[in-house]
Amino acid sequence: MPYPEILIAPMRQDLTRIGIEETRTPEQVDEVLTKNEGTVMVIVNSVCGCAAGKARPGIAMAMQHHARPDRAITVFAGADIDATEKARGYFAPYPPSSPQIALFKNGQLVYMMERHQIEGRFAEQIAQELTQAFDQHCAPANAATTA
Repeated sequence: MPYPEILIAPMRQDLTRIGIEETRTPEQVDEVLTKNEGTVMVIVNSVCGCAAGKARPGIAMAMQHHARPDRAITVFAGADIDATEKARGYFAPYPPSSPQIALFKNGQLVYMMERHQIEGRFAEQIAQELTQAFDQHCAPANAATTA
């Protein structure tokens, strides 16, 4: 049984207010992830404390970085059940976890942050790791030569 929307709405808004798109159906997830150009960050959001105090604030900080994914989407574990299952199908060989942050480049999974990498960190540390991944995978090819 999915979480009541009234309970999770503020948790969804933590990400949507910073421009991350919700994908609530498997079709919406497929529509984004089957396009093979550019970079896409996929966030599996959840009600757990490490999502609230670490992952979502860390993502918000990272999204202020100069290099960012072309698109960022989210599914909510325990609410967008079919969409979450569809997103996780793209995460192989990584097992499901909540929260979870994946980065795709040109249709290929290039980065994964799992729950066990989130739990013991501060939001600032999560942001720092994400921005390093953004620099590596999302920055324009000529950014290093113009800096």
